[in-house]
Parts: sequence; structure tokens; C-alpha cells
Amino acid sequence: MKVTGQTDMNDERKGRYTTVSIPVVLYNKIKELIRDTGFTSVSQYVAYILREVVAAHEEAKMAEPFTEEDKRRIIDRLRKLGYL
Repeated sequence: MKVTGQTDMNDERKGRYTTVSIPVVLYNKIKELIRDTGFTSVSQYVAYILREVVAAHEEAKMAEPFTEEDKRRIIDRLRKLGYL
């Protein structure tokens, strides 16, 4: 199965790909799942799903730059400095 490489968006536009192995059972399930959809191949569907997952992770990373531990430390520090 081939999935587009995401090392660089230009790679994708140039048609550069890399191979990703998945279990045959999963491949067959996806093949059935995409039947009668706009997806023309399992690779196309998997690339779409992976782009969505990566985008969601990137968005979550940007949306919340501080962990709960970071927030606790910042609040403690502000309190010690007399701001809270």
C-alpha cells in the first residue's frame, strides 16, 4: 500500500510516495468501507485519514501550549511574586 510522504508538501505535489504496511485484514476492511464513496483506493483514503489526524494533533498542540503542570507552576510562581 502506498501513502503520500509528508516530509514536505512539495514532495506530495511532485508525486513522491513512501510505503506504509498495514495488516491485510485491515486493508480489506477499508476496501469494503470505501466502496461506493468518492475514494478511488485504499491508499487515497488512508492518506486522507492520516492528514486529518495530523492536522488535529497540530491544532491541539497550538490550542493548548501549556500542560496542566505548566499552569500550576505559573500560578504558584505568580502567587509567590504577589500577583495573585
